[in-house]
Amino acid sequence: MRIQFIYTMFFFVAMFLFLNACNNDKVTYGATDTPIKGSINISVDESFAPVMKEQIAMYEASFPGTKINASYKTEADCLKDFFNDSLTRMVIVTRGLTANEEKVMTAKLLYNPGWNELASDAIAIVVNKNSKDTVFSLNRLQEQLTGKVNRTQTMVFDGLNKTSTVRFIEDSVLKGHTFDTSVVRAVKNSEEVLNYVASHENAIGFVGINRIGNPEDTAQVAMLRKVKIAYVKCDVCVNTPFVLPSQESIMNRRYPLVRGLYYAVKENYTGLGSGFVSFLKYERGQLIFRRAYLGPSMMFGVRTVNINDKLPRN
Repeated sequence: MRIQFIYTMFFFVAMFLFLNACNNDKVTYGATDTPIKGSINISVDESFAPVMKEQIAMYEASFPGTKINASYKTEADCLKDFFNDSLTRMVIVTRGLTANEEKVMTAKLLYNPGWNELASDAIAIVVNKNSKDTVFSLNRLQEQLTGKVNRTQTMVFDGLNKTSTVRFIEDSVLKGHTFDTSVVRAVKNSEEVLNYVASHENAIGFVGINRIGNPEDTAQVAMLRKVKIAYVKCDVCVNTPFVLPSQESIMNRRYPLVRGLYYAVKENYTGLGSGFVSFLKYERGQLIFRRAYLGPSMMFGVRTVNINDKLPRN
């Protein structure tokens, strides 16, 4: 009986190893990283550089054996890395994967890539500190971006073709119309948008609120002495027809230019990517998003939630 038992156990162990070898692909085989050890390459939409640098620093401090190598670039380039670069295992962008993208990646990887929303962000409209033009509506933005009104003002973006900010404005404001390139200016990144607006009184810039809305970030507070955040018309509000992109108005969707922040990860085992995703999705990572004045996706208990509306006013 004992010999038969040993043979039976040997059979099941052999079958397990065989099936495991068949199911694992080249990415999984020989993996050396875990949630608490190893390194990973990720690409991050540069709009979210401030908060993601803080998230990475906290994760690496919590798990000293880890190294998250982040490249900050346009959303289109992040997704290009995700789809075409085997070394880039994770991206942080402002949209999830489409059904077709999931299908293509599943066929390529032989497993489903993971993705989901992490937090809510907003596009802030910034003007020069001397500008008296601080109130906008979506209709006015559409007319101005298409060159129908206020042609003396320059509309400034962090690029015209590849950025998440441009894509969001095309989808949510232009809605089928096209930019008038004679009134729209493209610069390299969000920082250059803010610098351009700070030095040109007739400029209007578009940046993620993560770049300008945190009153506890000394660099952002310094920039708010040079630029102002504009109000945008709220079509669903009763008592406050124009609102700022504060944390409160982002979470309750009263501010009309709200977008999501998403992760996508290529990993079919419990590796560093999975560990970092869990960190971002749950309490510690979500508290960092909340402290950065984004809208966290995790619902905290009533006793611990205190929505901040500490956006500096000029």
